[in-house]
Amino acid sequence: MAARTSPTERQRRLGAELRRMRTSADVSAEYAAGLLGVDRGKISNIEAGTRPISPDRLRTLACNCDCTDAKYVEALVEMAQSRGRSWWERYRGLLPQGLLDIAELEMCAVRMRAAYSVHMPGLLQTSDHALALFRVVIPQLPEREIALRLAHRAERQEILNGEKPPPYTGIVHEAALRMQFGGRTVARAQLEHLLNKSEQPNITLLVIPFEAGAFPGAGQTVLYTEGPVPQLDTVQIDNSHGPVFVHSDVQLAKYRAHLDWMEGIALSPVESRAFIHNIARQL
Repeated sequence: MAARTSPTERQRRLGAELRRMRTSADVSAEYAAGLLGVDRGKISNIEAGTRPISPDRLRTLACNCDCTDAKYVEALVEMAQSRGRSWWERYRGLLPQGLLDIAELEMCAVRMRAAYSVHMPGLLQTSDHALALFRVVIPQLPEREIALRLAHRAERQEILNGEKPPPYTGIVHEAALRMQFGGRTVARAQLEHLLNKSEQPNITLLVIPFEAGAFPGAGQTVLYTEGPVPQLDTVQIDNSHGPVFVHSDVQLAKYRAHLDWMEGIALSPVESRAFIHNIARQL
């Protein structure tokens, strides 16, 4: 199988999991290479995500690393198998890789939890709200890229509308609800859109009012996606230079606690809907 020049975040994650499996078992790269019948350099490439690994070789490696968690191994096998050409591949070479990685992360999530202090959840934004955000990027984006980002975001949002959409919990601070990106009319339509989406059975919307006080990571945008097994959970954090993905046990535990804290001080779903409705009436 040919090497990749630019692995996706999912491919890099698979490689990181295989490296973790190997090193936890104190298996050397040289031993793994002999076991799989490849040269030492290919093991490094597999663990960097630049070279694929077949399901049979992955299972052989797991067996010889004494990994007895069958669900975890099969989840890795699923990651290793080709998914075919997904919809976001149409944007490869046109949009930053990080945006494609977010789409793939959402598509593979079993459940999603997200927290926003200033912005609206990306999966719940109207096109006019998103347009207002894309027009204030520095350096300024050309119109063609703005149009591509709008189309990409609209396709991302379909993940919440399928036959079996993943459960999604969005935690939104009052500050984000009162921001008037695009002006009063756009802001009112965005709040009405939030209310409509919150009626979907798979979507839970929670509001943190100003009076709730402080909470961990205030100001940070966090998306926590649950994988088919807990070991494959991932956190995506927005950054000025692009998305950051973290998945160490320590970081996952930190952000679970972060989101638990925020959910604990947020209004109930019913109270949150009434709160949003009240702000919309003021616009």
